[in-house]
Amino acid sequence: MSTEEPKRPWEQQLKDAAAHLETDLKNVVKYINDEVVPDVRKNGSEALRSAAAELHRLAQRMDDHARRRQGGPNPPPPPGAPKP
Repeated sequence: MSTEEPKRPWEQQLKDAAAHLETDLKNVVKYINDEVVPDVRKNGSEALRSAAAELHRLAQRMDDHARRRQGGPNPPPPPGAPKP
């Protein structure tokens, strides 16, 4: 004779739902790892390069502004910089 009580219908439904959720969660994690992460890594590096270029241009403008305030000569613009 078993010492376990028979499960109520809602308990079985809850157990089944938990099993389905676990399977779905594993599928979501696999999708993120296989599809999303590689794309973020690829595009993330491009975004960092773009941000670095913008920060470089900002630093250059700040240096130019500081030189103008001090009355020093203006340095030549960096290669590829837009004309003022």
